[in-house]
Amino acid sequence: MKRSRYLLGASLMSVAILAACGGEGNDGNNNADPADNNANNAEVNDTDNDGADDADADNEGNNDEEAADGDAPQGGTVTYGYTAPFAGVLDWNFYGGVDDSLALNIFNGDALYSISSFTDFEPEPSLAHDWEWSDDNLTVTFHLEEGVMWHNGEELTAEDFEFSYEIIAHPDYDGPRLSNVDRIEGFDEYRAGDADSLEGVNVIDDYTFEVTFQEALANNLENLWAYPSPKAHLEHLEVSEIEDSEEVRQNPVGLGAFEVENIVPGEQIEYTAFEDYWQGAPNLDGAVYRIVDGNQAGELVAQGEVDIIELTPTQALPLEDNEDVTVEEIEALSYSYLGFKLGEWNAEEEVVEMNNPKFESKELRQAFAHAIDRQGIIDEFNEGYGTVINAPESHIRWSYPDESSLNQYEYDPDRARELLEEAGYEDVTGDGFVEDPDGEEFTVNLAAMDTPADIAEPRAQYILQTLQDVGINAQLMDGQLLDFNLFYDLVEEDDENIDIFMGAWGLATADPDPSGLWRSNDFWNFPRWDNEESDELIAEGLSEEALDIDYRQEVYQEWHQLVNEELPLIPLNSPTDLYGINANVGGVTVDVRDATANPHEWYIDEE
Repeated sequence: MKRSRYLLGASLMSVAILAACGGEGNDGNNNADPADNNANNAEVNDTDNDGADDADADNEGNNDEEAADGDAPQGGTVTYGYTAPFAGVLDWNFYGGVDDSLALNIFNGDALYSISSFTDFEPEPSLAHDWEWSDDNLTVTFHLEEGVMWHNGEELTAEDFEFSYEIIAHPDYDGPRLSNVDRIEGFDEYRAGDADSLEGVNVIDDYTFEVTFQEALANNLENLWAYPSPKAHLEHLEVSEIEDSEEVRQNPVGLGAFEVENIVPGEQIEYTAFEDYWQGAPNLDGAVYRIVDGNQAGELVAQGEVDIIELTPTQALPLEDNEDVTVEEIEALSYSYLGFKLGEWNAEEEVVEMNNPKFESKELRQAFAHAIDRQGIIDEFNEGYGTVINAPESHIRWSYPDESSLNQYEYDPDRARELLEEAGYEDVTGDGFVEDPDGEEFTVNLAAMDTPADIAEPRAQYILQTLQDVGINAQLMDGQLLDFNLFYDLVEEDDENIDIFMGAWGLATADPDPSGLWRSNDFWNFPRWDNEESDELIAEGLSEEALDIDYRQEVYQEWHQLVNEELPLIPLNSPTDLYGINANVGGVTVDVRDATANPHEWYIDEE
């Protein structure tokens, strides 16, 4: 097994909060993606803190001297494998998970600016070659590259960005990106249907537009949606029709190095080279995004059936002596968690309602935390890869709090039993399981995904056993694991059978603002936690005063302490991602989110 380490420490993180800062590279937003509780994203990890020089050197990945000299071999097809069916929402404005984002990155990954861990998360020019701020920090003006072509032959213009913002802000839009446009001047009027356009978006000419915000907040640029929409391709559709349209599901149009040629829903997408790609024609003739059996991920890359795929530690180990495979590893910007269902989403009011009395006791939630052996999960199912965390944040980002200020929730069954008793949960019937304070039967349903395939079932059973050991009658919901899309459908719908659920978030690289996941009006606030102090601290972390990074760090420290005490979810670990790459495939950049960056640089060298 050829091996390369990309372990990045917190020292590499830089914080851009003033005029010149940019948004997320592959996602261009400050929301997060539902990581598929790994598909292999949620349980691997951390051990080293290499310096910037080492990381930059390792950034070559599979590139050899031939590619570095600009003479990469031409032709062939590379297959990118994934282990859960994709939903097929091939539009940035509407997609909901990593399954679709991988497909999108291959044919439409370019945004206003790019962000990479290899550039210390500093924004780099992309579709916008430059931008500047007004003196009052309310208006940012973008200057676009000229000659950038959509796959349908239309040129990218500023109107495509305006069109994208107006889709998301539209009264009929029900996707998850509102928090990426709701700061724009005139959003409230447009969202309410009282205005025909967004006042704060001004198209100056084909290649220049400006966005004016309602307030000068610390991360306005990082939070702003960075993806354009192909206006000529979609403008004939009503906003309510776009997500399920043929134009999105069957014939999507992008700006990337590859264009979609054929889609087998949920199974495979075939791409062909787009010779007019603005950064130069790709080296390959085409690419394939293929869904495979997660149990076979390691064997498939070893056999050359897929060329790039994320692996679990147990899948990577057998490749140790395989010269046909390179394994790359990198500390991920994500975390896994066990969430409590505290309420439900009120779609009409667009707020969470914390109306589930089952878990209203903080002591009960803390008992769960002490009952679960989080280090044991890492040791048993991830070959020791993983860092136990006590905050919903990646430990490599600057905003991760001081652990000494947090409750550690160490594995302590006796303490868990004490907390259960303090909260009024006792075994009244003598069957070994506690009843609730009213003496009623207390059962808990765990919703969990079926990925990663090799550890999903035993890992879920391990968690259930640790809960049962302290007297909590916990069981797998409906007695089975759920596929990725069904799992998130049920979590989003607040299915009444879900009590606790295992999930993971892939985080935006540019900025640690919890908005989008944690406010009381955020749809992706899956625990449905409504806490006034939390909302106030999140807002304070974006205030003008928070332009001072030290002040902002203090605010986020306080916010993490609040979450750590109230415990609407139990953070599990901050991982390291592992990727298996065919040794003949070069030009692959493995970064903190995935390995889809710059697919025009991929090549095959059979020599």
